[in-house]
Amino acid sequence: MIADEVSSGTDLPFADPAFRRYQHVRSAHWDSVARRQRDVGFAVSSYRRRLIEVYRSAVAPGLRILEIGCGDGDLLAALQPRVGVGLDLSSEMVARAARRHSGLRFVQADGHALPLRGDFDVVVLSDLVNDLWDVQAVLEELARLSGPRTRVILNVFSRLWGPTLALGRRMGLARPNLEQNWLAVEDVVGLLYLADFEVIRQWAEVVWPLPTPPLDAVLNRVAVKLWPFSLVALTNFFVARLRRPGRGRRIEPSVSVIVPARNEAGNIEAIFARMPELGRSTELVFVEGHSRDDTYVAIERTIARYPGRQARLLRQTGVGKGDAVRMGFAQASGDIVLILDADLTVAPEDLPRFVEVLRSGKGEFVNGVRLVYPMEEQAMRFLNLLGNKLFSIAFSWILGQPVKDTLCGTKGLWREDYQRIAANRAYFGDFDPFGDFDLLFGATRANLRIVDLPIRYRQRVYGTTNIQRGRHGLLLLRMLLYAGRRLKFV
Repeated sequence: MIADEVSSGTDLPFADPAFRRYQHVRSAHWDSVARRQRDVGFAVSSYRRRLIEVYRSAVAPGLRILEIGCGDGDLLAALQPRVGVGLDLSSEMVARAARRHSGLRFVQADGHALPLRGDFDVVVLSDLVNDLWDVQAVLEELARLSGPRTRVILNVFSRLWGPTLALGRRMGLARPNLEQNWLAVEDVVGLLYLADFEVIRQWAEVVWPLPTPPLDAVLNRVAVKLWPFSLVALTNFFVARLRRPGRGRRIEPSVSVIVPARNEAGNIEAIFARMPELGRSTELVFVEGHSRDDTYVAIERTIARYPGRQARLLRQTGVGKGDAVRMGFAQASGDIVLILDADLTVAPEDLPRFVEVLRSGKGEFVNGVRLVYPMEEQAMRFLNLLGNKLFSIAFSWILGQPVKDTLCGTKGLWREDYQRIAANRAYFGDFDPFGDFDLLFGATRANLRIVDLPIRYRQRVYGTTNIQRGRHGLLLLRMLLYAGRRLKFV
């Protein structure tokens, strides 16, 4: 994964003598910091602990992680990587990191010419881009090391804090530093765009770096996420992925459609008759959920009538749609997994568009949206519609990506991405009876690009809805509070 040597090259910026002087001064400065550094000031220690908490909430353990500007390696080690590589311009910092964290790999290198091959799951740049000679050049180097699933996560401190930090340095509360780049949020977004990245999420952190419990926890976990505190945050976080569409797949994906079915006997025939062929093969996975009518028999009978269809029937052992969805996903064999509610309020004919979003790479999690096009009469009651709109605003704010309709039953993602969500489900626990939030929250923590796909919502032609407005409304409020605690106010 690591090349034998760094290529010096002759292209700019390496041909620029000013660049070489700049890097030499930076290297000498951080060597000096590493040599005299024992315990940093208490304000710096508090700030670094908070950064570690935030990065750990955004990065699941067990991944291949590269950190550029790794310093003493503490952040990289805290992320518990399966493969961890740290690069730093300072040879003294690299030596210090190697002594502190023997299970990780540390290399002295310049981020403007990375001596690496392959790609990583996550690339971290913590408090680094303010110090770089050419931010775009470094980000373009990262693009070379990034695959479709690579996530670049960086935090950039705000220059509004420049005078305060200067005072802190004079008082010994902050590290000595050299002149820094002035980067606003829109500058970082623009530089990522120029390097062929798109920002998935962006948020503010830390308004009170001093360890003064419980005030620091209230300000740094809650207040900083709210206006106007977010405007004066010490640092801003960004999660980005490659902007280029496509996943490099030459073979059309296979698709599994999970169909939770409870009291839907009258809709089964239409599902078989109307289901289009998706990708190179289409598998129907029915999960029958303790129906009071003859849904199970209807599915058995219809499978026999359509021998050309690849279809399976599972009898749900647990309770609730969420349990049915998880059971279906566990048994699915397709490269892409989709959910289609058996009530057919979302048409099977819309599913090819879900597949295309995933296949093209424009999104990694596709969420159906019922709240854009006019609905058929009686498709959704007014209070349900109003509740969905209000909750969509709240959830979009908490998830950090626009999600206009959290409860649309039709969703899709790559099966390998679902497996990542399932592997890290312990972070949230078994909390969701619907199944929608388990996937949305998991996709957010996995830093997947969520794409809303408007569809037309149809009226039921058989059976009655399983939604209980009062009880399920309270459950939605519980989901909202849960998401805030685990994703927003960490």
